[in-house]
Amino acid sequence: MTDAIDPITLEVIRNALASTADEMALIVMRSAYSPVVRDIMDYSTALCDAQGRVIAQGLTLPIQLCSFPRVMQFVKQRYGATLKQGDVLIANDPYGSGGQHLPDIYILKPIFVEERLAGFAATVAHHTDIGGIVPGSVAIYATEIQQEGLRLPLLKLYEAGEPVDAVFRIIEANTRAPVEVLGDIRAQIAACNVAEEGLRSLIARYGASMVDRYVDALHDHAEAMMRDVIRALPNGVYRATDYIDGVGEHPVPLAIVATVTVADDTIDIDFAGTADQVAASINCPISLPESAAFCAIRCLSQQDIPNCEGYLRPITVRAPEGCLVNPRYPAACGARGVVGYRVFDAIMQALAQIVPERAIGGSEGGPYLLAGGGVHEGKPFVLNEMVVGTWGARAGKDGIEGISNPAANLSNQPIEMVETDMPVEVLRYALVPDSGGAGEFRGGLAFVREFRFLADARFTLRGDRRDNPPFGFEGGGTGAPSAHLFIRTDGTQQHLPTMPMESFNAKRGDIFRLTGAGGGGYGDALRREPWRVADDLLEGKVTIAGARRDYGVVFAADGASVDQTATLQTRAELMEQR
Repeated sequence: MTDAIDPITLEVIRNALASTADEMALIVMRSAYSPVVRDIMDYSTALCDAQGRVIAQGLTLPIQLCSFPRVMQFVKQRYGATLKQGDVLIANDPYGSGGQHLPDIYILKPIFVEERLAGFAATVAHHTDIGGIVPGSVAIYATEIQQEGLRLPLLKLYEAGEPVDAVFRIIEANTRAPVEVLGDIRAQIAACNVAEEGLRSLIARYGASMVDRYVDALHDHAEAMMRDVIRALPNGVYRATDYIDGVGEHPVPLAIVATVTVADDTIDIDFAGTADQVAASINCPISLPESAAFCAIRCLSQQDIPNCEGYLRPITVRAPEGCLVNPRYPAACGARGVVGYRVFDAIMQALAQIVPERAIGGSEGGPYLLAGGGVHEGKPFVLNEMVVGTWGARAGKDGIEGISNPAANLSNQPIEMVETDMPVEVLRYALVPDSGGAGEFRGGLAFVREFRFLADARFTLRGDRRDNPPFGFEGGGTGAPSAHLFIRTDGTQQHLPTMPMESFNAKRGDIFRLTGAGGGGYGDALRREPWRVADDLLEGKVTIAGARRDYGVVFAADGASVDQTATLQTRAELMEQR
């Protein structure tokens, strides 16, 4: 039968598309100017088919996955069949273009083969600064999106291969870091050009009609695999609530409510009951909660499902308009990421009710953001420091330290790069003993990162998980809460809110200490094997006092070997105290 799908050819085409998306990601990383893209790797790449469906995504940020389908919907509505060879589109507006927040700029390039639209190359990158009321363009205290920077609806950045100079000039005039922003845009364009070559090469090998047919088959294959995963779950309605600490000096917790309904081979995720949008910048446009939800469900799979839009078909995501995860215009949303990561955690808590062996304990709450800027040696600077930290524990595995949130794929900037590029000295970067949630499997440790400002600066923060630390599963303990400490040169200390409704003026010599939250534990801590606690002590992950308090493990006088008799007695005493 000539129309039959050959599984080997399907796999070859799938990997060709995936490798092209990965090559795009490498091009962006190697070509970018700014640390936030080059080192932190806050960007994503994808290939879309002619219908705008994602057919491959680079090994970058899962939490940005579903912004591409939404942006592509706007592309079809705005431009339809009018796009031409050499056009390049740009956008960043969450309300008018389907994006997530203004620092995320999308660069999209339609790919033509013999005047026929064959697909799209798509990139998104978090840019150093896009204007607004604070350097870095992420201010918790913004109350409407107009305060957050330059809004770009879908525009042509290039038309028929020629740059649209006016758009470049507008961007340059509205950023505090024009060299970095325009350099990163060029890196995104370069990645799209590489994708164009890759897709054209694939079509030249197999023919356009055959590639189209196999792309449809790839979507169907991914859908079938995801339905098999869902079908293995028990039908039912599973509900969980997690909380954002809230904003300001006296924060009010903000509920993220996830109701997960499993019905045969479909899953519906409903965020009814979630807190209303707020007069601060943590409102989260729906494409990010959708991405977090799809990522959480995908984590259930033990197979390698193709990273295309087909696997999304059995999953629906709903949220009331005007709530924290689906705000109405003109709600500010620059710091929206913290809500998206909490969506992932809430869904994990719901899934733990049916598959605790595959769920992940509460993690650090998403990247902690220190954004600021000023003038140093006569030149303006913008600091974007996003610090990632730790995972919660899982069945059979301790939490992982020094790693991005499960819903992201970010990296911490090397200290040497921070100190080379910015007037900042990193005084301390370490893990915090006894900070992981206690359990048969321990949560990952919190991090501490301490900065000394070498120039006067104005900075703002985005953190979380102080008042609502990361949760544990199956009797596991919560992780240690986060903390922000500002130490001035005169020795005075100020504990800052996790999400302050103001910015802070730092003088040369002032110190900021950021301590993340520890991951949640899994299982009863008194069942943790003593040799594991001994290993943790040897590696500096627990203290002797913490081992006794949290795990009932007592060490001998040499401070290294476990006192088995004392441990049995101590654990019995702790059991009686419960």
